[in-house]
Amino acid sequence: MPTLADPHDQAATEVSSPQLREAIIRDVWPSVAAHPGPAGLARGCYRTIILAPVGWLVLAPIYFMKLLAVLPGLSGLATRYRLTNRRLMLCKGLRPVPYKEVPLDRIKDVKLVTDANSAFFVAGTLDVIDADGKTVLSLPGVPEAESVRHAILQAAAAWGPVLKAGKAG
Repeated sequence: MPTLADPHDQAATEVSSPQLREAIIRDVWPSVAAHPGPAGLARGCYRTIILAPVGWLVLAPIYFMKLLAVLPGLSGLATRYRLTNRRLMLCKGLRPVPYKEVPLDRIKDVKLVTDANSAFFVAGTLDVIDADGKTVLSLPGVPEAESVRHAILQAAAAWGPVLKAGKAG
């Protein structure tokens, strides 16, 4: 690890209690499948060698949105999903600032929603369900969505009861 690295931006490799500090479990950038229109057009173009470059041109701006966030006023283009030992967040900007979040103790289930682009781009939409059965957060275009789904459910099972006990006591 470089000497100037921020330890809060690194994934946790140790056990850390959520009462002591928040530790990142997983960071995921949305794939191009988060934008179904351009992704569907590109998927259609990829079927022929002649139109494949058109598909690349359609998806390039979407793929590089996170790099455009360096420019002033465009930081909202960089979106990522962050799972910690306290909450699941949607963050914007290169230096992630949460704008939507769900505490782990509210997560009851996570549903994987697939569409026509899901198999091609190996991505899907995750809907986070609370104890009342309502969708409290939707994560479109999650790459390797089944793996992320299991990570969220395991984090909620491991840290959710700890968070509830911390609030009661």
